Amino acid sequence: MQPISPSPARPAPALTLRLTNTLTRAKAEFVPLQAGKVSIYCCGVTVYDLCHLGHARSYIAWDVLRRYLIWRGYEVTFVQNYTDIDDKILARAGAEGSSMEAVSERNIQAFVADMAALNILPADRMPRATRSLDAIRALIGELEARGAAYSVDGDVYFAVLKHQGYGKLSGRDLAEQQDNAAGRVASAEEARKQHPFDFALWKGAKPGEASFPSPWGPGRPGWHIECSAMVREELGTTIDIHLGGADLIFPHHDNEIAQSEAVTGQELARFWLHNGMVNVGGQKMSKSLGNFTTIRSLLASGVSPMTLRLFVLQAHYRKPLDFTAEALEAAATGWKGLNAALALVQNHGTLLGWASPSAAASPGLPPDLEASQARFIAAMDDDLNTAAALGELFELGRPLRSLANRLERGDSASATDTELQTRWRLLQELAGVLGLVSEAGSQVQAEGAASHDQDNEAEIQALIETRREAKAIRDFATADGIRDQLRARGIELIDRPDRATEWIQR
Repeated sequence: MQPISPSPARPAPALTLRLTNTLTRAKAEFVPLQAGKVSIYCCGVTVYDLCHLGHARSYIAWDVLRRYLIWRGYEVTFVQNYTDIDDKILARAGAEGSSMEAVSERNIQAFVADMAALNILPADRMPRATRSLDAIRALIGELEARGAAYSVDGDVYFAVLKHQGYGKLSGRDLAEQQDNAAGRVASAEEARKQHPFDFALWKGAKPGEASFPSPWGPGRPGWHIECSAMVREELGTTIDIHLGGADLIFPHHDNEIAQSEAVTGQELARFWLHNGMVNVGGQKMSKSLGNFTTIRSLLASGVSPMTLRLFVLQAHYRKPLDFTAEALEAAATGWKGLNAALALVQNHGTLLGWASPSAAASPGLPPDLEASQARFIAAMDDDLNTAAALGELFELGRPLRSLANRLERGDSASATDTELQTRWRLLQELAGVLGLVSEAGSQVQAEGAASHDQDNEAEIQALIETRREAKAIRDFATADGIRDQLRARGIELIDRPDRATEWIQR
C-alpha cells in the first residue's frame, strides 16, 4: 500500500518545533540536517507475536510526528525495521513446530493490518534483518578491524571500553555498573568476554538453530547491530531523529550509538525521542500479570480505532499512559462528540449542500479560525502537545456538533449555517494531522452500506477513478477524502506498485 500523507499546509517554513531530546535531557528547537527534509528511523517490532497496546501507543505518537512534519511542508523519509531474527521467534517456531520464516511472516502481515486499522501511515521503507545481512556483516567486520570488536569461538562481541562515552544516552556509568555487579557469579558467556558488559554482535549457531554464514562461522546477528546496520544502509551516517519506547534507551539505543559511532566517528542521530510506557490499572503491562492486551483483541471487543487513537493522544507522548476501562470510556465519549462534527458532511451533506474539502483550509481563514489554527500549531510545536491540540479540535467542533444535533432532530439548515463550512474544513485538516478520520453512521449502517456496495461495483470504481485523477494533479485532500469515505463504508483501498488500485470488503 502506498503511504497516504497529509497535504502540506504551506511551503517548508523555518520550524519553531521544540522536541525533548533524550540525549541532552532538554527541550531544543528541531533543525533538520538538510533544509526542507527530515530523516527518521523508528525501531520496529520483533515479529514473534501480535502487537499490543504499547506498540499502539508508540506508533501512534510517531505517526503524529511524521504527519505534522509533512503538514508543515517537509519531505519526510520514515524508515521502520522488522526484527525477524530473534531468540523469541526461534522459541515460538520451536513450540509450534514451524519455522522462523513462518512465524515472522505471519506476524508481519498481522502488524500491517493492525497499523492500517489504527490509520498509521506505512513507513516509506521497512527493512528486515534477514534482508540486511550483508550490511550487518560488513559493519561487524569494520568494528573488528578497528579493534572495537573481538571474536571468541564463533561469537563476536563489542568491546564497550573501546567506545568513549558508552552509556551517554541513558546516563549510565560503566564503572558504577561494574561496582554494582561486584560479587555476582559470572555466567559461562560472561567469562568469555573481555568486560562483563560487552554485548554480542554475532551469535554462533547452536545445534539445530536457524543460521546464516559469516566470516566467524554460521550464526545470526545480535539485536543491536541490526538497527545500526539498517540505519546506515537506508539513511546514511547521521540522521535527524531516532525514535523508540523508553524501554529501549538502555541497552538497545546505548548500544546502537556505541556501534555506529565507533565506526563512523560521527553522531548517529541529532535527536532521540522516546515515548512513555503503558500501564494497565496502575501496573506495568505484562503477560505475567495477566493484563496484556493486543491491539487486535481490543478492536475486536468493540473499541473503535479512532477511540483508541484519541485515548493515546490525550496524554503527552513522554508520559506513562494508564489504560483503564473508565479512561477508555471517557475517550469513547469524547470521540463520539468529535466524530459528530467531523462526519457532518458524510451524514448531512445533502441537507447542507456542502462538499468534501478539495484543498487545505488554511488560505484565507477568517481571524477567529486563523487564531485557532495558530493555537493548534503552538501546541504541536511545544514538544508535540497533542492534549492541547485535541482541545483546540474540540473547540472547533463545538458549533458543528450543535448543528449535527439539530439536523438529527429533523431541523432544517439555516442560511447562517453555511458560515460553518470553513470551520468544518479546518477541523478536517487539523484532525488529519493527528490521524483522526470521521466514522459516518452506526456500525450497523456501515455494514449495510458495505453489503450494498457489493452490488454497486460501478460506483466504487468511479470513486476510485476520481481519486486517481485527484492524485495525478496532486489534489491529495480530495484523494484522502474518497479513501476515508469508502473506508467508513467498510471498503479498504489497496494501492499497488503498478499504480492500479484494488479494493476489498472488510
